[in-house]
Amino acid sequence: MQTEQSRELVQQVWTAFSTREPDRIAALFTDDAEWIAPKANATAVALGVTDHMKGPAEIAAFVAHGMHRLYKDVAVKFLGFHADGRFVIVEEEMTATLPNAQPYRLKYCFIFECREGRVARVHEYMDTMSGHRQVFGAGHPLASSLPLSRPA
Repeated sequence: MQTEQSRELVQQVWTAFSTREPDRIAALFTDDAEWIAPKANATAVALGVTDHMKGPAEIAAFVAHGMHRLYKDVAVKFLGFHADGRFVIVEEEMTATLPNAQPYRLKYCFIFECREGRVARVHEYMDTMSGHRQVFGAGHPLASSLPLSRPA
């Protein structure tokens, strides 16, 4: 895909995310799409879900409904949106309210790989330590013993 097509596609994806309509979201991902997040990240642990989603239905269900079980009043501030060929990098800061009414604020980086007019892969990066401290509290065992990298 060309740079501008990829950029427009990922902008459509973020718009679809905000609708929370699973069918609309799923339509923007390839049949073999993957979403890969850091192992044992706070969201996956708190919700008991995988950190490696496969297929448009699983990705769409999580974005539309799953993550909202943990995060309320979600707001996204885009810090950077960079495209080169089939790759788009999105830097953002998400704010939300946690179930205990505490605020949540974390910066993320997403690398979208586009193919044939849809998203084929998303790599998600964030400060996992800060995420765990905010979701579980500083005293939680995972907040101080996270793996530094994903096992091969």
